[in-house]
Amino acid sequence: MKEAQMTIPHLFRCPISLDLFSDPVTLSTGQTYDRSSIEKWFAFGNLTCPVTMQKLHDPSLVPNHNLRHLIEQWRQMGHHFHPEYSTTIDPSLYLKRNLESPHSTLQDKLQTLEKIRVLMDETPFKTPFLLQIGLLPLLSQLLFGKLDPQFSGKYADFEEKLLSCILKLIPFGEFQCLNMLKEESKLESFLVLFENGSGMMKQNLCRLVGAISSSPETRELCAMIGRNHRFLQGIDHLIQQNFETSEAGIEAISALCCLESNRESLVREGLINGLITYILNTETKERSSSGTAMTTLEELVGSERSGKEALIKDPRGVKAVVKMVFRVSDHGGSESALNSLIMVCYESLEAREKAIGAGVLTQLLLLLQSQCSCRIKSKARTLLKLLRSKWDEEQ
Repeated sequence: MKEAQMTIPHLFRCPISLDLFSDPVTLSTGQTYDRSSIEKWFAFGNLTCPVTMQKLHDPSLVPNHNLRHLIEQWRQMGHHFHPEYSTTIDPSLYLKRNLESPHSTLQDKLQTLEKIRVLMDETPFKTPFLLQIGLLPLLSQLLFGKLDPQFSGKYADFEEKLLSCILKLIPFGEFQCLNMLKEESKLESFLVLFENGSGMMKQNLCRLVGAISSSPETRELCAMIGRNHRFLQGIDHLIQQNFETSEAGIEAISALCCLESNRESLVREGLINGLITYILNTETKERSSSGTAMTTLEELVGSERSGKEALIKDPRGVKAVVKMVFRVSDHGGSESALNSLIMVCYESLEAREKAIGAGVLTQLLLLLQSQCSCRIKSKARTLLKLLRSKWDEEQ
């Protein structure tokens, strides 16, 4: 049976030509068009999305490989229409339209987001369909678009549900839509949400930063966030608050450290002091991100001279690192603590004196008697030799 004689699913039709997609591409708004149709639209001088009529700050076209694959499967089925398309795609489109519609109330949209969350939790195999209809860019646009100035009650709940759905979709989708945050207005919305949102909102935005930092598609955005004064100050405040929110803050700092260019900003904004505070505050806690905090501290100390100076200058700095050398519960962070002490003690008499005063010799002896790895024991011996040789030189 020819395609013309078959009922073409709505999802497979280009919104411009209304014909079956031959080369589907997706805009930053989340809308998909046939490449030839959208290129003609642009050729006439239009710089908007034909469906939403939003102005396009980023006119790039991203091939929709998943949709192309679905169409190929559908064509191979001939006139036998697989039930999965009617039970999954059409309801997904209905949910998306509810979110897009200017006639939907806030309560309608809250209920729609709850249905989307349940759909992803109970039937995760359907998540790819949600991506193929452009749900991720739409959710991102709704979250970082124009904010309600009151930012409270149901609206705050709506924003939290949007972000929760985005975090569930990101592992399956393309990260490029998050580059909308490079727009000044969208980044401002991100910052306002981080500064004024609930503890859960702050934690989830930190997780979003982690996702942004993990993808080469959003490397430039990662660099922008990594040098943003307001965000870094907010993170510093976050990790020095209650234990629950500080965990996510540590993970965000660690993620931002993936770019060497970010490390200078992190040191300059005082994040070393924040990491030190976190390590000391979690000393008695069995489960924490202190190992991650110590690894991040090592990266900052190793990449910037100002990082070494900040660690030594903080009255609690060397002491915090010494306490991470040996921990009864686990050896997470021991190697990073040893590396950091080797770096600062090699160059600084003050650091050596502080380390010895904080009990580093006892910590090293305990570590050497423990069941830690040979590599960690080797580094412990290196630090012992360094402290002894420097002490001998000074006599």
